[in-house]
Amino acid sequence: MNFMTYKDYSARIEYNDDDACFVGHIAGIRDVVGFHGESVAELKAAFEEAVDDYLATCKKLKRSPQRPYSGKVMLRIDPGIHAKAAMQAQAEGKSLNAWAQDVLQHAVAPQ
Repeated sequence: MNFMTYKDYSARIEYNDDDACFVGHIAGIRDVVGFHGESVAELKAAFEEAVDDYLATCKKLKRSPQRPYSGKVMLRIDPGIHAKAAMQAQAEGKSLNAWAQDVLQHAVAPQ
């Protein structure tokens, strides 16, 4: 297991052999939020608790919680690839954004 997700937050997971436990950190935000567990079940519960605590703390401090990703992606690609992608999107009756989302979704889907 390399990552977990909960309430639109993801965490990167590592195994610490010295402490014989899994260690995770919420990914994609500047705040440092970590958690750990000796089993996958403990790790999952600790991750969910860490996210819930983070959101509650932000609310208490009256500040917006950081969001890992905005959904906006700026890419710089070869103009020829851009043109081919736009043509493929048009051929499929989609906007370039919708087509790119479908392609990226397929690329990251579990095999």
